[in-house]
Amino acid sequence: MPGRGRAGQSAPPRGKSSRYPQLLALLAVAAFAAVVLARLPASWVLPAAGRELHCARIAGSVWDGYCGGASVSGTAVGDVTWRLRPGRLLAGKLAAHVTAARANAFLRADVAIGLSGTVAARNVVLDLPLEPALLPALPPYISGMATADLTRLEVTRTGVVKRIHGWVEVRHLVDSSGEVTPLGSFIVTFPGGAGEPRGRLRDLGGPVAVEGTVRLTSQPGYVLNARVAARSGAAPSLLEALRYLGTPDAEGRRPFALAGTY
Repeated sequence: MPGRGRAGQSAPPRGKSSRYPQLLALLAVAAFAAVVLARLPASWVLPAAGRELHCARIAGSVWDGYCGGASVSGTAVGDVTWRLRPGRLLAGKLAAHVTAARANAFLRADVAIGLSGTVAARNVVLDLPLEPALLPALPPYISGMATADLTRLEVTRTGVVKRIHGWVEVRHLVDSSGEVTPLGSFIVTFPGGAGEPRGRLRDLGGPVAVEGTVRLTSQPGYVLNARVAARSGAAPSLLEALRYLGTPDAEGRRPFALAGTY
């Protein structure tokens, strides 16, 4: 009978069978493209990032690569390695495990960038000296060491921090604007949650007792409100500076507020 092959078997519909070769061709092209991308040298792609990113040495592939002596907008960030996560591309995100190391500075994080430009990072571990070479906006007379352990961090394209969960410490903070004055060590703990991120600020010992809050705003910026008091043994220059903060309360603490943008 017409439309039959062997007895009891129907021939595939003409329209469907005609698409089989096209489907196989598309699969072959996709497989070839995947192999090419997997082996594509990082040195072919990173120069296209523009003047903001510069690598003194480049090795590896787009998926698993190395940028030695990296600098971003003129700021040296050290040696950067990355391992992309191809599965996240299906969700419209470019994701990678990234590490960066420079002298006594270190960063490790799982980072994803969406179509909106928002950067979402998890498992962020950071050690960063407070020095103008890494933080150009930092006053040159302030020094110390910043460390962080964040389970979640979301930052928009314009630099607004939308979500943050974890803690940030500043240790061995020193003011060298006049006499070299140790200020101590401090920690801000962010519990996460909706709305503008808010963290609890407290000292970790040292010449100044501090307790307060830090709020990250949408300018982007920050608002710090705290109560501070000098401990016994504080430097005379520090005692003199604290007197300008106002009248102390019953516990000897004075109000301290600071706000700014970044």
